Amino acid sequence: MLKRASITVIIIVSSAFFSWAVAAESPVTTMVARHLKERIENSSVNELKYCRQKFLGASSIVPPFYEERDFRPAWIEETGISFQAEDLIRVIRAAYLEGLYPGDYHTATVEELIRNMKEGVSPHDDPELLADIDMLLTNAFLMYASHISSGLIDSDTMCRRKMIDHRHTDVVRHLHVALVAKSVESTLESLRPPHRVYHGLRAALKQYRDIESRGEWPAMPPGLKMRSGTIDDRVRLLRRHLIVTGDLPSQHSIDSDLFDDNLRRAVRRYQRRHGLTVDGVVGPDTVACINVPVSEWIRKIVVNLERLRWIPREAAWSSIMINIADFQLDAVEDERSVFTMKVVVGSNYRKTPLFSGMMSYLVINPYWYIPTKLVEKDIYPMIKKKRNFLTVQKIRVFKHWGWDAPEIDPATVDWSRLERGTFYYKLRQDPGPQNSLGRIKFVFPNKYAVYLHDTPHKELFAMNSRGFSAGCIRIEKPIELAAYVLREYEEWTPAAIRNVIVSGERRVIHLPRKIPVNLLYRTAWTDFDDVVHFRHDIYERDDSLYSVLCGESLDW
Repeated sequence: MLKRASITVIIIVSSAFFSWAVAAESPVTTMVARHLKERIENSSVNELKYCRQKFLGASSIVPPFYEERDFRPAWIEETGISFQAEDLIRVIRAAYLEGLYPGDYHTATVEELIRNMKEGVSPHDDPELLADIDMLLTNAFLMYASHISSGLIDSDTMCRRKMIDHRHTDVVRHLHVALVAKSVESTLESLRPPHRVYHGLRAALKQYRDIESRGEWPAMPPGLKMRSGTIDDRVRLLRRHLIVTGDLPSQHSIDSDLFDDNLRRAVRRYQRRHGLTVDGVVGPDTVACINVPVSEWIRKIVVNLERLRWIPREAAWSSIMINIADFQLDAVEDERSVFTMKVVVGSNYRKTPLFSGMMSYLVINPYWYIPTKLVEKDIYPMIKKKRNFLTVQKIRVFKHWGWDAPEIDPATVDWSRLERGTFYYKLRQDPGPQNSLGRIKFVFPNKYAVYLHDTPHKELFAMNSRGFSAGCIRIEKPIELAAYVLREYEEWTPAAIRNVIVSGERRVIHLPRKIPVNLLYRTAWTDFDDVVHFRHDIYERDDSLYSVLCGESLDW
């Protein structure tokens, strides 16, 4: 009902815009419109007279915007700059609150031109100057609207967008509506990603910038481990730090040098938020984390706000979500986690890709068709070293990768003569406790051939950092996940799933409904209680992304 009402409002406002086209014009706006029309009809949108601006990122959609308005200026009135222009300037001045940069939206140039205009006798003196200002403000709105809704960086090329991306948001229509409804500020605010995780991280950015503005926190000197009962001068520094970060309530004394139970609880909270071993003991890893400058945490927040803007607004936020940097899977419903489990992800050399897919079926007691690259790099050396390796691991050999390939005796293959790039056999591991996919495989078809699966190597889940796979994702609790995705089938209880596993029978079960699966890379986020968390940048992506975000300003 609300959505239908919103659509009705947009239609009414849009209609109002076109009826406004017949409104009386002032001499100032008439002269500015003449210059705007001349530039657009002469294909000289980027030729601004009074500034060194050489390129407008919205230059492809600026002409049709003005043509729809019969070339009327959007931001200029008889007396000069409209209040809506002031609203726009105020929004883009505050772009840093979104992890964006005001300089990318011509703030310095526009404000200089406005000063030049105000120093003139009247707005009538130079309509070309007003045309420059109007076109820059239009471009600023469209660029900011695109960046706040879809991101400044193209996630495919990892380069800054210099042109408008309006695949997900019709920024021109939003501008038309905002001008007619006199709602520039609220319109731009509405284009932020709507998900609570974005708004939580945006609040965290303000929190950490406030911390930075009050001065850098003091470094923690090295020393013996601190734990409950420790008396040490460094405990005072620890207390100050945890009060600043919000992990220790501010009513606790900062002058005590005793490591008490309240401080232990605060340390455990801090460790949990930073992906450290949660033991309440301040050892080398915790000290190193405490000594990270606040500017580093701000950088993490900024790059992760950008990553959230890449997610389409219509993306399903009730799904299976895997945060690769956190080694964790969450089953999310209405933006809340209903259960979670640990995962093992790709190593730094075999990174798990980032993408979204739709889980459509699972396999109990799966075969493992071993990828050729993995055979050449990992399996083939073991075959040469141990002649009975294939038999022990219950790996069968087939003549080729066709569906009708005949099985062959491994003893008939001269393994010593095979080289990388010439291996054309298909290797398939039978179901069983030795199978590298474990007992259950969850499939969401994708071009990377990545899926979720069980593993016989349960010991890996006890480790804090879990980047060990060749790209696929190993999950801690496969039976629980299977019962969850099959919950609409009454017969598929955890006990029934275990019975099939014990039988050794290979079963393919199609889901009653496809389930979205999102593979994400978040090194900073807020949880469902709006508590900010940070993680180590296991794939070393944050610095390069931040460098691109802070690259040469678009305000050339």
